[in-house]
Amino acid sequence: MYDDTPEGAPLESAHEVGDGAGRLALVTGATGYIGGRLVPELLEAGYRVRAVARRPEVLRDRPWASRVEVVGADASDAVSTGEALRGVDVAYYLVHAMSDGASFPAADRRTARTFARAAAAQRVGRIVYLGGLHPDDEDLSRHMESRREVGEILLDAPVPATVLRAAVILGSGSASFEMMRYLTERLPAMVCPAWVHNRIQPIAVRDVLRYLVGSAQMPPEVNRAFDIGGPDVLTYLDMMRGYAEIAGLPKRHVLPVKVMSPSLSSHWVSVVTPVPKQIARPLVESMVHEVVCKEHDIARYVPDPPEGLLGFREAVQLALQRVQEANVATRWSSAAPPGAPSDPLPSDPGWAGGNLYVDERTTVVDAPPHVLWRVLEGIGGESGWYSWPMAWAVRGVMDRFSGGPGLRRGRRDPNRLVVGDAVDWWRVEEREEDHLLRLRAEMRLPGLAWLDLRVETDPVGRTLFRQRALFHPKGLAGQAYWAAVSPFHDVVFGGMQRNVRRAAEAAARRAGAGATLVA
Repeated sequence: MYDDTPEGAPLESAHEVGDGAGRLALVTGATGYIGGRLVPELLEAGYRVRAVARRPEVLRDRPWASRVEVVGADASDAVSTGEALRGVDVAYYLVHAMSDGASFPAADRRTARTFARAAAAQRVGRIVYLGGLHPDDEDLSRHMESRREVGEILLDAPVPATVLRAAVILGSGSASFEMMRYLTERLPAMVCPAWVHNRIQPIAVRDVLRYLVGSAQMPPEVNRAFDIGGPDVLTYLDMMRGYAEIAGLPKRHVLPVKVMSPSLSSHWVSVVTPVPKQIARPLVESMVHEVVCKEHDIARYVPDPPEGLLGFREAVQLALQRVQEANVATRWSSAAPPGAPSDPLPSDPGWAGGNLYVDERTTVVDAPPHVLWRVLEGIGGESGWYSWPMAWAVRGVMDRFSGGPGLRRGRRDPNRLVVGDAVDWWRVEEREEDHLLRLRAEMRLPGLAWLDLRVETDPVGRTLFRQRALFHPKGLAGQAYWAAVSPFHDVVFGGMQRNVRRAAEAAARRAGAGATLVA
């Protein structure tokens, strides 16, 4: 089975569920948590895969990119979506807005209808959609209601559809898992909303992928929704205490209170965990309800594996092992695009975006270029930013409380980056092996900001570290912001330049000493 884990590592991937026999599967949301994991599972099952992204270059460095057809399309655009769906046998609709704005439910409906019409026009054989498990007789949050509506739109379309409804998905890098993990690890005692006593039926990401792949081969007459869940029904409190036990932590003490609204709860989650409020809120709102499967009809079409579905403890153990081995295939933070497609880039000829402030610094590094590159590619997360730690920490806290990501997102992989990866409050916008790492800021700012880190060689063969901080201000607030932070640049960016150089030179000395010992 295709997987990019080291040999012998346990898998979180799906079990084999049939043979795609060369059929063409289209995956929307291929940059996201589920989509990025579904693509290699479909390849292993024998499908040809067409991966869709609004910015195809974001998929360039994925380990499976050379094995699939990557196309640029926006599911809300009828023309590009129709072209992407040409010749497709099964289309995976993994699109959902994670916004607090008032307009997202209408946008979700329009996008689903556009996709369904385009699929019918191109004679697609089946649409598969991953939605949310929800009660039938209660008022739902806007996010849960929107996901329910999207499922109904797809089921009412001319193309047969499979709608899979899941509650909490457990897997390394999932937003649900990371929220539970950080709440449990960071708060030995906590005050929690009453919803921690609601029952939930979580499911391992491996089994979600198995159901998704298997749904492609359902008979044409099947057009319905299926509840999917693992074998265990737990409260969220049970899950946090179970996680603490599995992770070897002392017992967690929880005091439930009834006064904490979903809005207040999601803000609290965003402060304590890396999950930002706009993602935490729909997760919290889904927990206000009891979400337990009412049927297991999916087994008629995608039989349970011989060893059974993965239980809570096994799913958490596998996820923790992936985290500890720094072998997380996709992360919730992967789904956010690196800037709007219309945003200008700092490489645009003549700077297409207007004013651009630049802080540029270059230093000679007594180390081979590839050694300097390894230091730069490992920046952020646990390695830090080779600069004044207190300044970065304070700025990170300010960003978290203003609704930004702060520094808590960390990295998916401690050593290697791909385009689209989140790195604390930055996102990788461009990466050229051994040469360029461009990061776009996602912190709350009155403008657009980038950090360009380049490895170059001068005419006499010396290694150069060229560092550029770029800022495109928006309005008077942006101008004032640059004026306010400029006096600190020598400490922050100058310190980064010096410390990166020292780290690269130290790494080169260690490598040289190792080579001498081997010789």
